[in-house]
Amino acid sequence: MNPLQLYDTTLRDGTQGEDIAFSAEEKIDIAMRLDETGIHYIEGGWPGSNPRDMQFFELARRLDFRHARLTAFGSTRRPGIDPAADANLNALLKSDAPVVTVFGKTWDLHVEKIMGISLAENLAMISETLSFLKGHGREVIYDAEHFFDGYRENPDYALQTLRSAIQGGADAIVLCDTNGGSLPDFVASAIETVQETILQGNRTELVRLGIHAHNDCGLAVANSITAVRAGATLVQGTINGYGERCGNADLTTIIPILCLKMNHLCISPENLAKLKRLSRFVDETANMIPRNSRPFVGKSAFAHKGGVHVSAIRKDPRTYEHVDPSLVGNKRRVLVSDLAGRSNIEYKARELGIDLSENGFDSQKIVSEIKRMEQEGYAFDAADGSFKILIERMTDRFKPFFDLESFRVTIEKDRDQPCSAHATIKISVAGQKEITAAEGSGPVSALDNALRKALDKFYPHLDRMRLVDFKVRVIDGRLGTAARVRVSIESRDEDHVWSTIGVSEDIIEASWQALADSFQYKLSRTIP
Repeated sequence: MNPLQLYDTTLRDGTQGEDIAFSAEEKIDIAMRLDETGIHYIEGGWPGSNPRDMQFFELARRLDFRHARLTAFGSTRRPGIDPAADANLNALLKSDAPVVTVFGKTWDLHVEKIMGISLAENLAMISETLSFLKGHGREVIYDAEHFFDGYRENPDYALQTLRSAIQGGADAIVLCDTNGGSLPDFVASAIETVQETILQGNRTELVRLGIHAHNDCGLAVANSITAVRAGATLVQGTINGYGERCGNADLTTIIPILCLKMNHLCISPENLAKLKRLSRFVDETANMIPRNSRPFVGKSAFAHKGGVHVSAIRKDPRTYEHVDPSLVGNKRRVLVSDLAGRSNIEYKARELGIDLSENGFDSQKIVSEIKRMEQEGYAFDAADGSFKILIERMTDRFKPFFDLESFRVTIEKDRDQPCSAHATIKISVAGQKEITAAEGSGPVSALDNALRKALDKFYPHLDRMRLVDFKVRVIDGRLGTAARVRVSIESRDEDHVWSTIGVSEDIIEASWQALADSFQYKLSRTIP
């Protein structure tokens, strides 16, 4: 049996997702990370469709992939012409990719109503295209677009298209749930039929079977796993599930399931441990906020909030964790909130390097204080940075890297111009006073810029820190403009992400609290 292989299409199908776009250089960076993680096929793009994808393949010629085979994507020849005369097919060859993936129509609805050609011409387009590409020494993968929809409505014709692909020399046939509407039991039944009626005899023992699932019913991962159980050995998907509409099958979920739950060692344990960093790198490159609830690699995947849960995992993590988080490069997190007990506080403090047993500190008093503050609107389960500073203050360990003397923020609005903000700030660092001013696109931006400018004299490395998310929530809107607001800020540097929080009736005051905590936390991690 062929070993299970992973096929990544983040750089092509993933970019069809809303708000997802990569430059050619960014695609190169992602491709190198995919290769380092042990992915077997990397689909770089459609060189016949746009200059950026052709540029990617030109840049990729200079690279030496250690694990992956680079793949170019395209369609079957146009109706009524010879494959050698098709510009898109020639662009595929010009890319110099060792593997070519072409898609063809499997659903008679698309053949007759959308393309307006005969069913026989479509079969010829499939077999002639694959034969042409094989004749030029390429490994050829055939994506049977809309296979499951076509099989549902006209199974005989859908199976004929697969036979044409085999006749054309396909090395692999990938069954696509393009609309994402199939259920796992139907996927299993259809694959069983393909195995019995198509992949038998002739040269078909050399043809691999693959799956390409979309997530419109939330079943892309389930359908991919079902396909593997039914005999598929080539699994297509994207990192973080990027893709059109509801996205593609998420490889960051599929890979751990295959490796840890099904004993398919499709990548090494060392590479599996890189999965969370890969997920974050792709999110960061796409300028997307990481989804905390993403299985295995999400920030919340191994986060525990209830006191009973935390008490149990301290004794045996298996009580509330289905796998060891370190296997996928993640880590256990304990959250603190009004649901927290002493176990949460003690675990979290120890995680932050604070031993509450020293000097007689009472963790129950800390729990009580946190619950009081959460009644006022704080939410420490989403603000590890502020929680660390709070614990240090309550245990007399907090040593501020700067103290605020004062700040002033002004907003200026000209009749025909957008608002501009100006901030003046006075801080004290080790007894030295520093006063600076800065502009920004808003009051918080101006404060951020002014604080950075003031601190740069003392801590020049802060240029590697930046704010990546800013949220404001009204805690009780019944008080109108006098309501308390909660400001949450997420910051990051080259290898760490942290969150801080502020609460006040004044949005600028709340923003300052969160901003100041963010800088204090960063400095505490950087300066001994």
